[in-house]
Amino acid sequence: MLNEIFNECETKMQGSIEHMQRDFKTLRTGKVTTSVLDNVKIDYYGTPTPLDQVGSVLAADATTIVINPWEKNLLPDIESAINAANIGVNPNNDGDLIKLFFPPMTVEQRQESVKKMKTMGENAKVSIRNDRRDANDKIKKLEKDKEITQDESKSAQDNVQKITDKYITKVDSILKDKEAEILKV
Repeated sequence: MLNEIFNECETKMQGSIEHMQRDFKTLRTGKVTTSVLDNVKIDYYGTPTPLDQVGSVLAADATTIVINPWEKNLLPDIESAINAANIGVNPNNDGDLIKLFFPPMTVEQRQESVKKMKTMGENAKVSIRNDRRDANDKIKKLEKDKEITQDESKSAQDNVQKITDKYITKVDSILKDKEAEILKV
């Protein structure tokens, strides 16, 4: 019974970390990645569709992304979707491809990215603490229903706290590494 609670708690906490890392992909670091376009959707025959499903999206070098749509009539739609997404660059349409030229990041942009990253990290920590609260509530309910003793409840709550500490430390470590990556020129 308690092991199920511990396992469920760990699974949820791991999910919080994975969610944070997915969010990190939308952040701009020194080297441009195609994931900055993950949230850009175009109207493809009435359906909002991710860019990578209507053409190839490649990082040509550290500051350039090239979008080659499979249907050339989509170029204006892609161009307007990128403008609407406000990712910090203007698309260059040459009639065949769209190229995005990202200027090197300034110190202020790097610091802004670090701020966003820290907010994402705090959100992950809040989520982990909520998972801890949920697990402790289940343990307290078991104690109240006389399925476990008071000592077992205290021990189980201590175990949940150890699991929580492990995941909070993991988040801090990931944040530290990501900050170094963003600030590296």
